[in-house]
Amino acid sequence: MSGNLRRYPPLNMKSVEGSQVSPAQNPVAKSISSAIALGSNLGDSLKILNAALTILADTPGITLQASSSWYQTAPVGPPQPDYLNGCALLKVQLNPLELLEILLGIEEKFGRVRKERNGPRTLDLDLLLFDDLILESPRLQIPHPRMSERAFVLVPLAEIAPNWVEPVSGKAIEQLVQTVNCSGVCRL
Repeated sequence: MSGNLRRYPPLNMKSVEGSQVSPAQNPVAKSISSAIALGSNLGDSLKILNAALTILADTPGITLQASSSWYQTAPVGPPQPDYLNGCALLKVQLNPLELLEILLGIEEKFGRVRKERNGPRTLDLDLLLFDDLILESPRLQIPHPRMSERAFVLVPLAEIAPNWVEPVSGKAIEQLVQTVNCSGVCRL
């Protein structure tokens, strides 16, 4: 599948007075539910993850609706320390690419360096779901293409959004979590 299934407003919209306002500054902009995954296995992971949630909650155009417990999980990829993972539900007045840019900026603030695929990281923020949008573009895929295979994503997401239907499979998160091995996921 290619392209959007839904159109979003341009990054800048004209206000009545003619000044530029972003969707985040527009009080009538529609709030969209989105879900993100958070992970860390370098540094003080618990402190980093909680600080990332605080930054998200303080970001214009984003309202933190809920966050899961933190879970210690076995790493995927090369040998490395265990991860702390969790998920959060957001209401956003942003389009998906704007939200992605904010997430990448927060990762950068915490020293995220992309050296190798699935390598260790100070902070990983993944956009999992954006309402019921299915998007495939060179920069972003929604739903996250591997979320349905990952217990470290599905377990915390099921804690806070068990009935959210993943739009590609048509299955609720609580159904998807039953299809993966959750033995390496331990709540703190």
